[in-house]
Amino acid sequence: MKKQVMTLSDLPSLVKQGLTLVLEKIEQAIQQRGKCTLVLSGGSTPKPLYEALAEQSLPWEKIAIFWGDERYVNPDHPDSNQRMTKQALLDRIEIPSTNIYAMPTGSPDPALDARKYETSLLEYFQINPGVFPAFDIILLGMGDDGHTASLFPHTEALNVKDRLITVGQKDGQPRLTFTAPLINQARCVIFLVAGSNKQNALAEVFAPEGDAMTYPSRLIQPQGELWWLLDRSAGQNLSID
Repeated sequence: MKKQVMTLSDLPSLVKQGLTLVLEKIEQAIQQRGKCTLVLSGGSTPKPLYEALAEQSLPWEKIAIFWGDERYVNPDHPDSNQRMTKQALLDRIEIPSTNIYAMPTGSPDPALDARKYETSLLEYFQINPGVFPAFDIILLGMGDDGHTASLFPHTEALNVKDRLITVGQKDGQPRLTFTAPLINQARCVIFLVAGSNKQNALAEVFAPEGDAMTYPSRLIQPQGELWWLLDRSAGQNLSID
């Protein structure tokens, strides 16, 4: 794992650096493999990044879009990650609908939909069950409790090692989420973290020793590159080894 930490002056600077990095990794993936697999995250921090991506001239026909987690709501619900990224990015670019792999949230059984999404990933990558594919770019955020994707502290999802997709829980509400082992297969994982409310969790996540069940972002140790892009208010007190 190659780990890089950058503390930027403010959120616009973080977004600009994030855009530069994502564009570099997209170009790299297309050069090396003829396509790019890009995994989006929800939350407010990446939204301006998606809006900036929408303004780029990119070969969208060679880029496949996935989501790292999704709230278990309809796609048009205000809380839907898909809805946010649709408005900020997907509705504003020329991308084949067949390149968009939204998480299904339509059945009364989240576990069933988790299996459906896992099957769609296996089919896309043309791999057998039990094999973990390597996404080119996975974008992640981190909550002030140290969670990432929908891997929340002290939840069963943190213990899932044999699935690509599982059901996460937040205050009794189910969500679909990538598992930690799937995220860790990525060629490049990029955390975007902003706000002074993240300082305590960041200190715990970056500590030499700590409890990943309490601060799940500690679980993310990809086989490829790991980037932490922080704004100053989040990263100003962080001591980095």
